[in-house]
Amino acid sequence: MYDELFEVPTVIARYRAGPYAVSREQFLKKAQTDGYSPLTLVRMARALLLVAEIVRDAGGSITPERLRSVLLRKVKSKRSGHLPSPNTIKLIFQAGLPWLRSIGALNVAPERRCRFAPELSAYTEYMRVERGLSAVTIASANETIRWFFASLPTQVRSLRSISIAHVDAFLEGQSHRGWSRKSLYVLGCRLRSFLRYAAHKGWCQSDLPRGVDLPCLYALEDVPRAPSAGQIDRLLEDTAADDPVSIRDGAVLLLLIHYGLRRGEVARLTLSDLDWTTEMIQVTRPKMSRAQSYPMSVPVGEAILHYLRRARPRSRHRSVFLTIQAPIRPLSADSITKMVRARLTKQGVQLDRRGAHCLRHACAGQLLDAGFTLKQIADHLGHRSMDTTRIYTKIDLRGLRQVAEYDVGALL
Repeated sequence: MYDELFEVPTVIARYRAGPYAVSREQFLKKAQTDGYSPLTLVRMARALLLVAEIVRDAGGSITPERLRSVLLRKVKSKRSGHLPSPNTIKLIFQAGLPWLRSIGALNVAPERRCRFAPELSAYTEYMRVERGLSAVTIASANETIRWFFASLPTQVRSLRSISIAHVDAFLEGQSHRGWSRKSLYVLGCRLRSFLRYAAHKGWCQSDLPRGVDLPCLYALEDVPRAPSAGQIDRLLEDTAADDPVSIRDGAVLLLLIHYGLRRGEVARLTLSDLDWTTEMIQVTRPKMSRAQSYPMSVPVGEAILHYLRRARPRSRHRSVFLTIQAPIRPLSADSITKMVRARLTKQGVQLDRRGAHCLRHACAGQLLDAGFTLKQIADHLGHRSMDTTRIYTKIDLRGLRQVAEYDVGALL
C-alpha cells in the first residue's frame, strides 16, 4: 500500500517500521476501497503514523481529549512553535479516531445507560417481531420513549411510579418547545402504545394508558401542499447539468415525482430491483410488508441508466444511489430530503414542508388531475388504507369546480 502512495524508499521504510504498521495499512486499503483519492490517502497515512506514535507512547490506548492535547504539543514543536490549524487537527481526528476505534485503542466514556433499558429493549423486540414495524418506525418510537424517560424526576425508579402527571408534564413541555398539534398527537400515541404494553406486562399502573390526553385531530383537516407543475419542471431543469451530483439527483427526483415514492423507498433501491429485461422496478414497501413492481417509464429508465454509466462511483455496495464523495456509501433517506429541500429553496418554492414528501403529494395531484380514481391512486402510492388517499380530494380543483357550478336549485 505504501508503495502506491510514496516514491522515496526511505519514506516507505519509515511508514512500514512505525507502530501498528499492519493495522494502519489495512485501514488505508479500506479507505482506498471506499473511494478516497490518492492525495487524501497520503494525508491519512501521515495522520495515522502520527497518532500511532502517540498511542504507543501512551501505553496502547488513549482518550480523544488526551489525543488532542498531545497533538497540539507534538505538532506545535515540529512547526517552530506555531499552533496547528483547526483543519489540521480535524484531518488528524477524522483519520485517527476511526482507526483507533477499529483496533480497540480509543478510550471513551461509556454511554449513559438509558433508564428502564430492559423494558425498552423488550418493547423494541415486541414492535419488531409481533407488530412487524419498520426499523424507522421503531427508531422513532424508541426516541420518543427515551425523551420521556429523561424527563422523569430522579426519584422515579420504576415504571410503576409513573403517574399521569408525569405524562402531562412531558407533553406540555414539548408543546412549549414549539411542537405542533399534529406532532404532539403522534408523540402521545407513541407514548401511549408503550404504556399499554407496559400495563399488559404489569410494569405500570393499568389505568395509566387511558389517561394519556391527546390533542384533537379532525379527519382530513390538513391540505396536502405540493409544488406546481411549473415548479416541478424548473426543479428538473436544475439537474440538467452533466456533473455527477446533478445526474444522480435528477434520477432521484424523477423517481419521487413519477412514482410518488417515499424517500426511504428510493434510498433502499438496489441494483437487483432494476429489471432491465422486463423494464420493471421493484420497490420494497415496509408499511405494506411487501414489494411492489412498477413499469419503468422511459424518462426514469434513461435517467437511471445515465447515472449508472456516467455518475455512479465504483463500489461494493448494491444500493443504486451512492454518495459521490468518499467515503462512498449508500445515499440515506435524510440526504434525499436535504437535497430536495435545497433544490426547492433554490427555485424559490414557498412551502412549509419542502422535503421529499411534497413531491409525493405532487404525484398524487397529477394523477387526480389526469382522472385516475382514488383506488388507482392508492394502489400507485402504496397506501394501506383508502382513508389516507381521501385527503387528496381536497386538492381536486376540477372536481370541486364542477360541484360549485352545479345547479342545486334545479333539484328543489
